[in-house]
Amino acid sequence: MEGLRGLLESTHELRVVAAESTLTDGRDAVRELRPAVLLVDKALGIHAVLDWLVLLRQMDQGPAVIVWGAGLSESEALRLLQAGAAGVVRKTSTLDSVMACVRAVAAGSSWMEDSMMWEQGRPCRAARSPLTGRELEVMELVERGFKNKDIASALGIRIGTVKIHLKHIFEKTGIRGRYGLALSGLKEKGLLTSPMLEIAP
Repeated sequence: MEGLRGLLESTHELRVVAAESTLTDGRDAVRELRPAVLLVDKALGIHAVLDWLVLLRQMDQGPAVIVWGAGLSESEALRLLQAGAAGVVRKTSTLDSVMACVRAVAAGSSWMEDSMMWEQGRPCRAARSPLTGRELEVMELVERGFKNKDIASALGIRIGTVKIHLKHIFEKTGIRGRYGLALSGLKEKGLLTSPMLEIAP
């Protein structure tokens, strides 16, 4: 915690207003101090952090939240973004990456490291043929975190049909897995900022 405080304050563009060791104390500090950006450690528990993000999202003028953690998987990163996090960064990231994340989130963007976008060994191929209108609808709902049964209900189709559409989407895009699909869609829409981008303070 002290290391992070030192890093953030060394930039002279940020001021740390509180450092708490529990989510309850953090919530109280947010209510009292109204910070613009909040950094929360995933080590407090992924499920507790996800629930906490939903609560913060319901606050008027809540802070932009960055989740910082060791061993963040692609699926966890996506779940955190869907729950309301604006940034996700690993504890093993370089100091430059941590600061790029903080600056992007403070400027109103979402941010996630490119290394979280594709799990090791996952190929990324160009689309072979364009997606149909229905496939685009399915992809949009996957991006929003819908499960197959929810997609089927929303589109008035059977769960088996959803699975067929997903199979075609994966074949056409070369992306494997719904998390990769959702992250790819978020990045294409500009909702995830590349760490290579420099954000002016």
